[in-house]
Amino acid sequence: MKKMAVFVDVQNIYYTVKDSHNCHFNYRELWRQLSKEGNIVLANAYAIARNDAQQQSFQNILRGIGFSVKLKPYIQRSDGSAKGDWDVGLTIDVMDAVASPDQPIDQVVLLSGDGDFDLLLQRVNEGYGVDTLVYGVPALTATSLIDAAKTFRPIEGSLLLR
Repeated sequence: MKKMAVFVDVQNIYYTVKDSHNCHFNYRELWRQLSKEGNIVLANAYAIARNDAQQQSFQNILRGIGFSVKLKPYIQRSDGSAKGDWDVGLTIDVMDAVASPDQPIDQVVLLSGDGDFDLLLQRVNEGYGVDTLVYGVPALTATSLIDAAKTFRPIEGSLLLR
């Protein structure tokens, strides 16, 4: 069975699914589908720590499914804007996963619509010969990300919690 490493940009998936479908993403169904295709050897979900009971409950659900949850503090700036993205951390973890001689990876699965990850996927495909699969909301996923992935799967149907 192929060995998969799964990386979830939680904030991006939350907002794109909510904006496009007005519901939530079904992480259990994702895990079920991917488990049929291969062995998930690494699964990271990147989220923002807001110390909110509902978010902590959600993070515990992700852990129960099998994800390692990586948290970064939510930063509220004095001008009212907020910061809390995981682009660099997620990228480093993907590169570490594909370069690891101890645990060879056959496929990187990325859940995000963020076009900033297009160069990462190109490097994974071309530089490491590792297959890439992206899940995203079609209307809210950068074309450059879709083009960079070997395979793109739309978030729809059973992947939506209605």
